[in-house]
Amino acid sequence: MIKVGILGFAHGHVFAYGSEWIKRPELGVEVACGWDRDEKRGKEACERLGIDYAYDMESILGDDEIGAVVVSGETAFHADYVEAAAAAGKKIICYKPAALNMAQADRIVAAVDKYGVGFSMGWQMRADLQNIKIKELLDGGAFGKIYIIRRRHGLATHKMGNFADTWHADPEMNRDIFADDSSHPIDFIYWLMGMPESVTAELSSLVNPRVPNDNGVALYRYPGGALAEVMCSFTCLAAENTVEVYCEKGTILLSYGDVPSTVVPHPTNGLKWIFDGDADWTYSDIPSPVSHGERIAGQSRALADFLCGRAGPVATAAEGRDALRMTLACYVSNEHGCRVKMDDKRICDIV
Repeated sequence: MIKVGILGFAHGHVFAYGSEWIKRPELGVEVACGWDRDEKRGKEACERLGIDYAYDMESILGDDEIGAVVVSGETAFHADYVEAAAAAGKKIICYKPAALNMAQADRIVAAVDKYGVGFSMGWQMRADLQNIKIKELLDGGAFGKIYIIRRRHGLATHKMGNFADTWHADPEMNRDIFADDSSHPIDFIYWLMGMPESVTAELSSLVNPRVPNDNGVALYRYPGGALAEVMCSFTCLAAENTVEVYCEKGTILLSYGDVPSTVVPHPTNGLKWIFDGDADWTYSDIPSPVSHGERIAGQSRALADFLCGRAGPVATAAEGRDALRMTLACYVSNEHGCRVKMDDKRICDIV
């Protein structure tokens, strides 16, 4: 059993997997306490989880019985919290995205390397059983060359009441909704295909100017010409299709893999594939979660396995930095109206 402290409750996903750790002691994680720079938010969060509230971060980091921390405060503070936790020798889970800019991401990687602590990014899509199956199918080689992958991802933030007044829409805390939530499907593409050569992206603000970049499309190009499209709409009310993979020897499709595709009634199985010559689809026996909240809670095991030493990280600090580079490159492409290579120096100029 490992004791864990929570540093910040801004990212709400911590309630989903944190509650699973509390309800399921067999996972081996004891959520001991939490702290937040916003005392009111922190106290309310700890009361909700039934854990103790720590009045400062130092009391958590200085407690020898606490072996790990979850960094889930506002994105702007991730590097600060990771540096402090690494210096204290704690294992670290850092929720997405890694940071606001490349300089902060570099600080995270440097701190993890300097102190040699265990570190994992919190990427729900990498822990999703249906997504894992897709990766297994592609890595197995039976589908041959990947020609194009498309990941559609969405939310309906324009329907979320006062969303424009939350920290998610504050550029100093989180840049914007595209940087925040497109990080999930962008990392998904990176997980499947690695680092691309370049990206061409278009971002638009269509509903509320206080929530900029609520729709965006990024087209990544890989060595040899393979393509990957990330299509994000944060003004999306309902959907079905989530992943499309078109390969040399077959096709893989996944539906019902995000919020808009699970808020309406949907079948219990959304993953299927077909090989060249097959007469019909093969359906996975992995059921689609009833809700997106169930998918988020499902990462509790993968993160627990990392914390308890049963498995490696969901994603390393360097991989978190790579996903951020892929995300920020979209802003350079959109601003300058051009294809942007992943080593473009303008990516590091974004603050």
